[in-house]
Amino acid sequence: MLIVQKYGGSSVGSVERIQSVAQRVLKTAQDHQVVVVVSAMGKTTDQLVSLAQQISATPNRREMDMLLSTGEQVSIALLSMALQELGQPAISLTGAQVGIVTEAEHTRARILSIETQRMERHLNQGQVVVVAGFQGVSSQDDLEITTLGRGGSDTSAVALAAALKADVCEIYTDVPGILTTDPRLVPNAQLMAEITCDEMLELASLGAKVLHPRAVEIARNYGVSLVVRSSWTDDPGTKVIAPKPQPRPLEGLELARPVDGVEFDTNQAAVSLLRIPDRPGIAAKLFGGIAVQNLDVDLIIQSIHEGNSNDITFTVERDYFTKAIAVADALLPALGKPNHSDLGNAEVTGDDTPIAKVSIVGAGMIGRPKVASQMFNTLAEAGINIQMISTSEVKVSCVIAAEDCQQAVTALCQSFEISSDCKITSNFELEKPPVDPSLPPVRGVALDIKQARLAIRHIPDRPGMAAKIFSILADHNISVDMIIQSQRCHQINGILARDIAFTVAQGDADEAEKILTQASSELGYSEIIVNKSIAKVSVVGSGMIHHPGVAAKMFEALANRNINILMIATSEIKISCLVDEDQGVEALKAVHEIFELSGDKTFIVPERAPVA
Repeated sequence: MLIVQKYGGSSVGSVERIQSVAQRVLKTAQDHQVVVVVSAMGKTTDQLVSLAQQISATPNRREMDMLLSTGEQVSIALLSMALQELGQPAISLTGAQVGIVTEAEHTRARILSIETQRMERHLNQGQVVVVAGFQGVSSQDDLEITTLGRGGSDTSAVALAAALKADVCEIYTDVPGILTTDPRLVPNAQLMAEITCDEMLELASLGAKVLHPRAVEIARNYGVSLVVRSSWTDDPGTKVIAPKPQPRPLEGLELARPVDGVEFDTNQAAVSLLRIPDRPGIAAKLFGGIAVQNLDVDLIIQSIHEGNSNDITFTVERDYFTKAIAVADALLPALGKPNHSDLGNAEVTGDDTPIAKVSIVGAGMIGRPKVASQMFNTLAEAGINIQMISTSEVKVSCVIAAEDCQQAVTALCQSFEISSDCKITSNFELEKPPVDPSLPPVRGVALDIKQARLAIRHIPDRPGMAAKIFSILADHNISVDMIIQSQRCHQINGILARDIAFTVAQGDADEAEKILTQASSELGYSEIIVNKSIAKVSVVGSGMIHHPGVAAKMFEALANRNINILMIATSEIKISCLVDEDQGVEALKAVHEIFELSGDKTFIVPERAPVA
């Protein structure tokens, strides 16, 4: 039996901890072959970055790879020495020495292939192979040292497990497994015995630092048996359940392309509530009423407010369109104050003209700002207008006219090189599995307080406008997270226009505003509004597919704490809300509580080293 183990920076943060890891590895090696992947000690990576910044404000990326790769070499040498002192034969190897071949992309390379012969030779000789995580070597003749970027050691470990066909990959960290939320914020967060790869992928992409999305994506693609465990106990931890692996070549192991699937759904209809009051509790009342009628909602989009009002649009299956309109109309009076005076000119609108939702999916789009703009450019070049946009970290969805769906899918498959070994899924193949009553609607809750929102008002409603905006941002290497394009059109000087809002890292907000302001004449918008004081609260769970009231329950939790929702975006197994930053932690706790995710045990987590 072959086991791959990965230990993060906090697990090897001192000589004593390295010796403790060596004892654990020795125990495993008595009955199994073992490959150990190790991160740099403690905060070594931070210290190396600090040294570089003392030399240069913008250090060369190649030299940064040369510098940062030294951190893991210290760890692997010391762990190998510790194992040898215990009488266990071991050898330390760099990423290049074990044959981790990557793209020639410094500081954020993707793994293309792994040559396993040398590792297998050492394993067959009874040695523990200790591998430097986070690094590889380019496939070019120059054999450049590359690093994999954030989460690189997780990625190295799962990729090695896939290449070696290991029986299990164990990720050791400073928490006992995967918890329902960050135990630093909610000490009685509950440990999960297991979680699906899809759920873990969403949670990881939302900032759950236990696993990196790239590692989860590899586990899902290759059916790697993955377990997250504590470095300090023998508890079983959390199993990450991968689907049954499909035949897939190891060449291009970590897909160089960012998108590995296209999905489309032509069975959609949209309902909009326009100019409804912008205050806490509105979304809760609306979707609570919809849930009572057992209407299953797919996309939910709440865009930026205008004055004291807001728009909310949601999609349902086409067969339920008439019922959805009737339910929304009946609920409209309840959304105002008792005398309904603040409803003003609020209205419910819907168009039974067939629409389609087209989505690109893949963890590879994380950290690659040009992916969304490529999708929008592809649709624009095909002359397809985008009616709505909603995104998650691993999916971008666009609502378009149903008559354009086949053309859109064909164009996207060509643009992203989606071939027969990738996933092209229609709504007929997206049928819900049988309801499992034991499946909880929500697995985990996440909070991100490091984003800023930019809202661009009154952009001309014609093909190519979203493409222009996000191409400009991508050209300046600014990654965009949530994107919302509103359903409602405005008449501005005789031209139809829409609003687009999106989030970026707080540190990128000023530059994003500056470059979009410089392009104002080209884009033709009326104004940009920037808000750096926001927090994103998200819930994730495969079970929400079977529970129409999940969104309403989340919105109710926020309303009960008088927390106003600034923006809403959803995917099939995730709901994200933007709220004011100073209410972010309270929002997280409220949502965690309403879904009864807390346990009896309190987890105290030591200070965590950066993910590497």
